[in-house]
Amino acid sequence: MLLTGAQIVMECLLEQGVDTVFGYPGGAVLNIYDALYEYRDRINHVRTAHEQGAAHAADGYARSSGKTGVCIATSGPGATNLVTGIATAYMDSVPLVAITGNVNLNLLGLDSFQEVDITGITMPITKHNYIVKDVQDLAPVLREAFQIAGSGRKGPVLVDIPKDITSAKCEYERRAPLPPLPHDFPPEERFAQALDMIQRAERPFLYCGGGVISSGAAGELKLFAEKLDAPVACSLMCQGGFDQADPRYMGMLGMHGTNTAALAIKNCDLFVAVGTRFSDRVLCNAGLFARHCSIIQIEIDTAEFNKNIEVQLKVKGDAAEILQQLNRLLPQQDHREWMAQVDAWKKEFPLVQQAKDDSGLTPQYVLETLDRLTGSSAIIATEVGQHQMWAAQFYTFRRPRQFVSSGGLGTMGFGLGAAIGAQIANPDQQVVNVAGDGSFHMNLNELATAVAYNVPIVELVFNNTVLGMVRQWQKLFYDNRFSQTDVDVSTNFPALAEAFGMKAFTIAKKEDVEPVLREALALRRPVLIDCRINKDINVLPMVPAGASVESPILSMD
Repeated sequence: MLLTGAQIVMECLLEQGVDTVFGYPGGAVLNIYDALYEYRDRINHVRTAHEQGAAHAADGYARSSGKTGVCIATSGPGATNLVTGIATAYMDSVPLVAITGNVNLNLLGLDSFQEVDITGITMPITKHNYIVKDVQDLAPVLREAFQIAGSGRKGPVLVDIPKDITSAKCEYERRAPLPPLPHDFPPEERFAQALDMIQRAERPFLYCGGGVISSGAAGELKLFAEKLDAPVACSLMCQGGFDQADPRYMGMLGMHGTNTAALAIKNCDLFVAVGTRFSDRVLCNAGLFARHCSIIQIEIDTAEFNKNIEVQLKVKGDAAEILQQLNRLLPQQDHREWMAQVDAWKKEFPLVQQAKDDSGLTPQYVLETLDRLTGSSAIIATEVGQHQMWAAQFYTFRRPRQFVSSGGLGTMGFGLGAAIGAQIANPDQQVVNVAGDGSFHMNLNELATAVAYNVPIVELVFNNTVLGMVRQWQKLFYDNRFSQTDVDVSTNFPALAEAFGMKAFTIAKKEDVEPVLREALALRRPVLIDCRINKDINVLPMVPAGASVESPILSMD
């Protein structure tokens, strides 16, 4: 077939099984958007209010479905508006292909109107990027982009296409998607070393990161936890990677992890880490982390070994494949006394959040009610801040890809676009975006997208009139000098939502919670809930910067 470059883009998307893309039109991508019109019966395009929202929506689509997300933007500011979303995906290893337009080839490098070197800008935040200067290269580059995004440690790839490449023609022949790039599998002696360390352990600790979800290892992880007979903690990126209703689950480990997890790491004699890069939010103080026990790290990316912490045994490869082999080789272990001790800590140190005013309203009560009303089955997206930690602490995640949140980059404004993408990827599931009023103000324009496409998300805004997480640090470490964290705005959130065409509710006291949530969930249309909470409710436990993860603060009263 003789096709234009723009038509080749469409055909390559169809080759990869892409049915939805997110984006915003502009001059340099007019040919691509003309092709999208031609292919509108096969490729659904969602026009967001801002290109950043498109990147986050593609990210949320990918995280919640396991597919590679796709976003499209024009040149110059359109492309640079994708940068935060691309960096968000890069930090959390999310497969994403970003397609940008650029000026004609003869205008490159001349500071032309809406020209920017987007490949140079995104080089540090992509697995790979391309600028296509010959239409003959377009299909091979797009196929490679999807292969790279979805192979090994997944991540974003950017393809920049000058406008005249999208209008040029060449022969196109449809092909099957390229297989994932090969990755290492550990030698037998590495498994022998791991088995020896595991069988000598009396108090093992199993810690899981986002690689568990990325590799589809949740089933093997559950079996391994049972054979190891160990308690389990998860990173923020692994929420749902291990069933949180399982009695082995201790909660998160790290800066806002549970005291049970802190006590378990303080007393364990083997730390088995699966699919995790040992973020500083988990280690807290790397020099004080797990210094009394041996560490086994199972990880697909060589760069993550001994980067943040020294480990005793490196097992390189795909988490699902490695756990499957360990499950074949490992005899059943028995650590009943250790498990009983962990269970006693869980009973002694439950997460209990106190109300700070007469309303009796706490985020814990709201989220636990939401958990009950949705049967622990909703997809929960979040912004970044206190509300993000509360969602991780108080909603029960039972399965992978149920929690959609920016972990590594900590991107305020991520959740609303991501929730839209997650809902479009999962039309039969309930999607709730848990937000704070600070994050909500950043990208609230995407309410227009939810309404325009009738995406039935629930936008649950914990409105405490402050930048809560930063204010919490100011309270602890800056002698209550609340510099610029009291949000001095008078936005009427329900009126704002209604101006966008959304149904809105308000929760002001504990008695409002269940009736409002019930009605909002039943509507199956875009809904905003303004949940007004006290600004002095904090995220606890909390490990101060520089302190040991073994010694969290349990109270700020």
